[in-house]
Amino acid sequence: MISSPIDEIKNRLDIVEVIGSYIKLQKAGANYRAVCPFHSEKKPSFFVSPARQIWHCFGCGLGGDIFGFVKGIEGVEFGDALRILAQKAGVELKRQDPKLKTERQGLYEICELACRFFEKQLEAGKTGKEAKEYLFKRGLTEESVKKWRLGFSPDTWQGLSDFLVGKGYKREEIAKVGLVIRKQEGNFYDRFRSRIMFPIFDLNSQVVGFGGRIFGPKAEKEIAKYMNTPSTLLYDKSRILYGLDKSKVEIRKKGNCILVEGYIDVILSSQAGYGNVAATSGTALTPYQLKILKRYSESILTAFDMDVAGQGATKRGIDLAQAQGFDIKVITMPVDKDPADVISESPEEWEKLIRGAKSILEFYFENTFSKFDRKTPEGKQEISKILLPVIKRIPNKIVQAHWIQALGAKLEVKEQDIREELQRTKIEDQGFQRGVGEAEEGQVQLRKKTRKELLEERLVILILKSQENLNFLVKEDFNLFSFQIVQILNHFKEDGSQSELPAELTGLLNYFSLKSEVENFEDDIEKEFKGCLEAIRALEVKNKLGQISSKIKRAEQEKDGPEAEKLIGEFNLRSKSLHESESA
Repeated sequence: MISSPIDEIKNRLDIVEVIGSYIKLQKAGANYRAVCPFHSEKKPSFFVSPARQIWHCFGCGLGGDIFGFVKGIEGVEFGDALRILAQKAGVELKRQDPKLKTERQGLYEICELACRFFEKQLEAGKTGKEAKEYLFKRGLTEESVKKWRLGFSPDTWQGLSDFLVGKGYKREEIAKVGLVIRKQEGNFYDRFRSRIMFPIFDLNSQVVGFGGRIFGPKAEKEIAKYMNTPSTLLYDKSRILYGLDKSKVEIRKKGNCILVEGYIDVILSSQAGYGNVAATSGTALTPYQLKILKRYSESILTAFDMDVAGQGATKRGIDLAQAQGFDIKVITMPVDKDPADVISESPEEWEKLIRGAKSILEFYFENTFSKFDRKTPEGKQEISKILLPVIKRIPNKIVQAHWIQALGAKLEVKEQDIREELQRTKIEDQGFQRGVGEAEEGQVQLRKKTRKELLEERLVILILKSQENLNFLVKEDFNLFSFQIVQILNHFKEDGSQSELPAELTGLLNYFSLKSEVENFEDDIEKEFKGCLEAIRALEVKNKLGQISSKIKRAEQEKDGPEAEKLIGEFNLRSKSLHESESA
């Protein structure tokens, strides 16, 4: 019988599917492995065990169940992780339970209600219906409008906030999700008025913010065309890519992500059959966005304006992606057209542009050489000024060498001269060279294990590899181990039934079992076990010798000759025994 929502969620969800929706997993025997999302690494040390429904990273030491993973990857409290997983599992949580209610949950509810309000206004209001017709003229279908939950905010000062207050929420709470603005005199008014509303979703398809495009009479006045939710507890534009919640599976399937700038670009691209698309929403790519993207693919196709010679925000974001090892291609857009324009006119043309995407270095070379005369000294200097920093950021030395040769050939100069100039080239932002996540929040400094703890861990793993090793343990050895290890060893000696172990020991044994499965054992397991056991015994002798040495000093200070002589004899006897065991 399932006794709680937690048990029911675990029973319904498979850890491989849950974690696999966030990061790319590869089969490794009976388990799965991946590059750890919680610390910077190149070789995968993160493992998932479907049999035990646990995960563990043998690089940073973090591990746990699906709840622990969602807490870490989403950066939320347990109550929020419970709600996220309950939604995935289709488990209904009792709203009246105060333990499951968090501030974040209340804000999620406000955003969801606001989204429903805007959806209804698009369908029911006069101006809303006109806005919907405008969307149809842009090429959107009824299905897309519903799928992306588009809406309309009426041209009223408190229409939305009055609706939410009627649902039991305070205006101060509504302000926390950026839906209302507070005047100096204390009054509140709606942030979004007379705008087509694009709800912004997190990776779990929960509404966390909004983007609003001006529509109606106000569009003729000098008002910002687009307005976005400000930073809130739920929404940070530097950490969210619009549409990624719907495209992440397709991105992983196709092996790349098409990056565009606007909401309609995303919707029309998805509508045209290119679901592997997400939008930066007019901002530069950030380390946080790149870290999220890397879970699904390391290949990017950009479809926005690229200023090669400048140092604009877009180029800085692309430079950062390049330094992080992303394979980047550029979709060359027609002049004065964005993806939405191309797709609405001809989806076939959009497909052709995607197929013709060029590598970022090809694009940089073509664009730069088209602007300067490579035959003149001044032209060569300007070209190298733009391209050398780009080449220097290439992390793969073989690929870098290729483009050094290419630049030398096109400029008709010696490759050695290019290399010397490259060494003198400085990259302004040295942060490009740092691995994504190395200096981010959430880094965990784990306690370093003692030598004895490491040996005990190894001992248990070697027993898991071969139960015969249990026969080499004698009764006295059980006095050498920690209480937890003794319990696990006794458990092995009895019947191996994991159900009798306390919960904390079950988790520890699961960790040992997973490590025994993923680690390669090239040496003789029996020989290694005996060596490990002898090392633990030797540590105990050394510990005893240290204690006896302290007692000898105390006896000498107290001028207790007989006691000192007795302790010296015991010290010499144990020292001789240790020397013999180490020489054997």
